[in-house]
Amino acid sequence: MAMAFMPSITDGHGTTMTASSRHDLAEVFRAFLLLGLSAFGGPVAHLGYFRAEFVTRRRWLDEHAYADLVALCQFLPGPASSQVGFALGLMRAGPLGGLAAWTAFTLPSALLLMVFALGAGSLEGPLGTGLLQGLKVVAVAIVAHAVWGMARTLCPDRRRAGIAIATTLLVTGLGGTAGQVVAILLGGLAGLVLCRDLDEARAPAPDIALSRRAGLVCLGLFAVLLLGLPLLASVGPGIALVDAFYRAGALVFGGGHVVLPLLEAAVVQPGWVSADDFLAGYGAAQAVPGPLFTFSAYLGMAADTLPSGIVGAALALVAIFLPGILLLLAALPFWNRLRERRGIQSLMRGANAAVVGLLVATLYQPVWTSAILGPHEFALALVGFSLLAIWRQPAWLAVLVCGLGGVLLSLPSTG
Repeated sequence: MAMAFMPSITDGHGTTMTASSRHDLAEVFRAFLLLGLSAFGGPVAHLGYFRAEFVTRRRWLDEHAYADLVALCQFLPGPASSQVGFALGLMRAGPLGGLAAWTAFTLPSALLLMVFALGAGSLEGPLGTGLLQGLKVVAVAIVAHAVWGMARTLCPDRRRAGIAIATTLLVTGLGGTAGQVVAILLGGLAGLVLCRDLDEARAPAPDIALSRRAGLVCLGLFAVLLLGLPLLASVGPGIALVDAFYRAGALVFGGGHVVLPLLEAAVVQPGWVSADDFLAGYGAAQAVPGPLFTFSAYLGMAADTLPSGIVGAALALVAIFLPGILLLLAALPFWNRLRERRGIQSLMRGANAAVVGLLVATLYQPVWTSAILGPHEFALALVGFSLLAIWRQPAWLAVLVCGLGGVLLSLPSTG
């Protein structure tokens, strides 16, 4: 496994960044910026993009380590795909790498939504509708490719394949984020019982430049902000804005669309944003790449409270992502040591198989059901999947082809 982590030279004044570490930091930023410009389809599709880029193409970590990381982030409150991206940057280039990954992946969609809040308009008409449909279709190809690749590695025997199938049935039946968390938990318990006798060679866990003490500090800061911000909200409108978005980010599991009810309660009910403007911004958020949590930048920009504008957008954006990142930083120093234990490895075999089942369930609903409307969309999705799985082309090319294909399908036929 080809892996390189940030080398550092530490003296009495701190850590000095070497030329190699600067190269890693630039590499992280470039890789995630490309994804921030091209990763359409929501959080599960983002996990597929990450796998294609960092497991298959760049080989920053192996399939097992990636699945372990995905399983951990599914358990934590916050935007799961953004937490996975932050952790990948952290593993590659240290804390600055995590910040670079988050910034590059988040900034493109946040800026686009801030512009939309100024009244720049949205994609309208048949061409705009066709482009959006093509971007939905490419999410089918991306998730299907991730399921296919992860299933071959993480479900190589009947026991783990059975756990994956059971998870798919459970998640499809229960629905919701709670069903996903319960399914992964049950999958881990099944692995603890059924996969104890498996002895597989596993690559060493990726190094994380974070101590246990730093993890505990992050956990304490998360709790202090969660409990303290509501007490200070009356001091000024800026603190009230930060409190509203921080609580939304701290109380949602899985991220994505699950956060919408919390955001509606945070900004529409107090009268900061009208219901019509809220729905318009939500529609625009579907048309941009990157994490759905960047919807917060639109809301902060459009809020009828102080601060608004660019300052309000920046505060809302940072506040909604901060709790999930703090909890991730609190968990990672302990997680990387725990996953080396034999019993935990058995549990993770089951949890990883459950992750595959979760992806299968999500591939059907909502990815497939919202994108594949007929034979034309199916054919376009097959082209995107073939580009990824057979010709091994980068994900951005599949996005480009399917986006253009959606536009072509929207054109009126002649004759």
